[in-house]
Amino acid sequence: MSVDTVSLTGWGRTAPTTALRFRPRSYEEAVATVRGCGPRGSIARGHGRAHGDAAQNAGGSVLDMTALNRVRTIDARSGVVVCEAGLGLHRLAELLLPLGWFVPAAPASRRVTVGGAIGSDAHGLDQHLDGSFSRHVQELELLTAGGELRTVRPGTELFDATAGGLGLTGVILSATLRCRRVGSPWLSVDTERAVDLDDLLARLCSGDHRYRYSSAWVDLHARGRATGRAVLTRAEHVPRDALPAYARRVPLSFRPGPLPAGSALVPRALPGGGSGGAAGGLLSEVRYRAAPRYRVGELQRLGAFFQPQDGPRRWGGAPGRAGSVRYQFVVGHGREEALRRIVGRIAQRRCPASHAVLKRLGAGGPGWLSFPVPGWTLAFDLPAALPGLDRFLDGLDAEVAAAGGRVCLAKDSRLRPELLASMYPRLAEFRELRAGLDPGGAFRSDLSRRLSL
Repeated sequence: MSVDTVSLTGWGRTAPTTALRFRPRSYEEAVATVRGCGPRGSIARGHGRAHGDAAQNAGGSVLDMTALNRVRTIDARSGVVVCEAGLGLHRLAELLLPLGWFVPAAPASRRVTVGGAIGSDAHGLDQHLDGSFSRHVQELELLTAGGELRTVRPGTELFDATAGGLGLTGVILSATLRCRRVGSPWLSVDTERAVDLDDLLARLCSGDHRYRYSSAWVDLHARGRATGRAVLTRAEHVPRDALPAYARRVPLSFRPGPLPAGSALVPRALPGGGSGGAAGGLLSEVRYRAAPRYRVGELQRLGAFFQPQDGPRRWGGAPGRAGSVRYQFVVGHGREEALRRIVGRIAQRRCPASHAVLKRLGAGGPGWLSFPVPGWTLAFDLPAALPGLDRFLDGLDAEVAAAGGRVCLAKDSRLRPELLASMYPRLAEFRELRAGLDPGGAFRSDLSRRLSL
């Protein structure tokens, strides 16, 4: 087992803290690390795709789980996989697709581990139909604070606390997953432009049920009548017998594709990080106008479609030296006016918001701290050095809480703890279970200390 001292951040590269990093290569080494974690505790970490501080632990230890990445079994008939928690979803997809199966609830980045997807209860582009990642977990192995290995299944309190529990109930060592049957490596992709936010919401309401995958890029720089205009992209798997002859010859394989045409026109980074002012508005205008008004049936390889967060950042540049803050919230159906006010506030303030994605969420998962609930979720990046950022986002937090919504803890790096209970009604149950399961605080993170989880 390798050990070193490192400075770690989330994917947004904000608020670095230093921890002792352990890289266990066996369950025995993981057990030994947890038992000897010391007064500052420990937290599991995968590829570091959490945007905020959920996988950091200042002055304590961090378990880098990426060496525990073996696949134990794949049942090619049922699509059930047993694998270790450090396995990346990109590698799992590479193994599954030749057998006619695909990763469930696939998030926007392939560089998420199985353990991270459970700990954050990841919600993919198919959440509106298939729920979040935990709904596809049949059981998991959990290393608890006392060094005990426990098999945890859905329908139990420990499962509900662990799914979306951000690693605070223990270290997920392995999981049994149900995967999705697919007949080809192709998706049929429909793209259309929405002229404003109301147009976008209407299109999502009327058509989302016909598509497996759905999301919209929202132009948060547009104002006036164009406020909330968007490019909506939706896709469905294509059976092999419905493909043209050239596509039928393509083997079932997961091959990440190149960046879409036109991305080379966008600079890799802009001054100050992000896309503010006239430059940001121009880039958004170019992106919106470059999208087709209405295009149906475009064939795309699975590997190219599931890549938005894996290539170089485009359409808005890199996050800048100070990093970026990812803000994601959800408000329920019937609370569209709150969504309109928030989008309007961002546009009127001319925030240098980038990578804005709006999705329609379906039924939530069982996790007490799971983010998804039925409604509308919007996520976007802002430069961490933006003047007045904390005050502005505090205002958005209050707006979201007043509408009965919540922010995503796996993306969070600055939420005020006093709003947490109103956003997550089962918070008290989570804290109570944690207190009984881990009275000595073996599992801690920067996020858990900041929010008193």
